[in-house]
Amino acid sequence: MDIEVELSRIIIDEGSDQQVIVLKEKNGGRTLPIVIGIVEIMAIDRRLKGKTTIRPLTHDLLGNVIDALGAKIEKVVISDLKNHTYYATIHLSINEKKVEVDSRPSDAIAIAAASMVPLYAAEQVFENP
Repeated sequence: MDIEVELSRIIIDEGSDQQVIVLKEKNGGRTLPIVIGIVEIMAIDRRLKGKTTIRPLTHDLLGNVIDALGAKIEKVVISDLKNHTYYATIHLSINEKKVEVDSRPSDAIAIAAASMVPLYAAEQVFENP
């Protein structure tokens, strides 16, 4: 079962390679801290603030490709946790076809951040510390 979550906090420490995003259960108190890289957290932060760059960065490029193909991001799911590594799936729809794309959570969240796409975490991710 997937639990709807929201991006609760972004913790940026420019002096470190490891940054943290915290997802919080929308209708509960559980949180899910995910360690990501500086490039990814800056992309998420930039997209949430609506800041643009002169030329598209990687996450912008992928979002542009999705749009150009006429696809829509339906949701992002943090789908698993194995050996301290989180997994995510980007759920797309295109011409009434559903497509699931494997992704790092940081990339999926960065792509979805500007689009206000719903975020979910699988129940087992909360249960598997």
